[in-house]
Amino acid sequence: NGTRCVLSSLSEFPEGFFTPQERKDGGIVIYFIIILYMFLAVSIVCDDYFLPSLEIISECLGLSQDVAGATFMAAGSSAPELVTAFLGAFVTKGDIGISTILGSAIYNLLGISAACGLFSSVVSRLSCWPLFRDCLAYTISAAAVLGMISDNRIYWYESASLLLIYGCYILVLCFDIKINQYLMKKFSPCCTCFTKAMEENAEQQPLVGWREESGPLIRQQSRTDSGIFQDELDYSQLSTSLHGLDEISEDHPNVFTMPEADMKRILWVLSLPIITLLYLTIPDCRRQFWRNWFMVTFLISAAWISAITYVLVWMVTIAGETLGIPESVMGLTLLAAGTSVPDTVASVLVARKGNGDMAMSNIVGSNVFDMLCLGIPWFIKTAFINTSGPIEVNSNGLTYTAISLICSVSFIFLAVHLNGWKIDRRLGTICLVLYLISTVLSILYELGIIGNNPTRVCGD
Repeated sequence: NGTRCVLSSLSEFPEGFFTPQERKDGGIVIYFIIILYMFLAVSIVCDDYFLPSLEIISECLGLSQDVAGATFMAAGSSAPELVTAFLGAFVTKGDIGISTILGSAIYNLLGISAACGLFSSVVSRLSCWPLFRDCLAYTISAAAVLGMISDNRIYWYESASLLLIYGCYILVLCFDIKINQYLMKKFSPCCTCFTKAMEENAEQQPLVGWREESGPLIRQQSRTDSGIFQDELDYSQLSTSLHGLDEISEDHPNVFTMPEADMKRILWVLSLPIITLLYLTIPDCRRQFWRNWFMVTFLISAAWISAITYVLVWMVTIAGETLGIPESVMGLTLLAAGTSVPDTVASVLVARKGNGDMAMSNIVGSNVFDMLCLGIPWFIKTAFINTSGPIEVNSNGLTYTAISLICSVSFIFLAVHLNGWKIDRRLGTICLVLYLISTVLSILYELGIIGNNPTRVCGD
């Protein structure tokens, strides 16, 4: 029951531009300004570039909103976790990848769900199958990761199994429509209400869409007429869809157009430097000239999201160190939320447009992708670079983490079911309360107040 020594989070980042004494004398205000500006920057990247590129990708592939949220949206918004996992495996050679991904999993499930419910004025309907599919996939992948690190060693065949699990998940998504129709027909007596909610959801919601005040809206797409391998998706439908994209792209206002509302004007002036930088580096696929560059827009915006998130987490870490916040508390709160800022912003933005299935699929699907983020660097290192032995990891607190993750996934599915398969303020409040309870218990556990797992920063 000895005290466990962990490295300071600051050891993973460069030194700040103020000394500790200068930060305590008022320099920390600069860090908080940078933190707020990074939040604004992530919001601009997601709203102006990332989500519009995802819209066109989904239209071209004929993806329903939940499949798009679980794949491209999850991959793009989880890019910071992928970078963190590679840093942990090849640069720092520590457990930063595991701690960041598993430590932020509960926030992803409960914290982002709370944000979608509380910050969205639109009540979004949800479908049964997408949520069940993603929760099941996450439970399997999380159990696989937790089983792998139980002996503190990662072998090449274990990391390869993570890639296999994610491959099976993508295969299920490819045949998502047919699987969904089969299950609904098989279990129609008990799933009638789910089918009705799914049909209402498909009729009322566009895929993602960015809405103009007087412009047209991209054609609405339901789960029954979309899918990668659907025969019904012929060339004429795709041409009609892309014609609608052309109309919107031609009429879309320039990013340098000043808003009319006073508060929006203030934010626009403050964000003008980042708007200019993004305009010069990312092709705006909403405009006709750059419409065919949507994949470039998606990749560059994902890279920008990773860079901004890195700066955000760096500033949060220094601020927490200056304020004397314990490392364990920072990892479970500020750092977990900081690395999940893109997921939070993207999910809230699509939830505000009524796309509940996409928001929930991004929340759970990004966690499934996070498990892949661990598998890729582990497999590369064990299979090609260091083939002589396994990767050594630290799995203290494994049992508590496993119980927390499984309980969180089960709770999300049960809460949505009891709430009538919709995202609203009541669901957001419940998720927020449970997240606060689980965070407090986790902090007490990490501090050694409950359990036998006390920790301290090495050198203290």
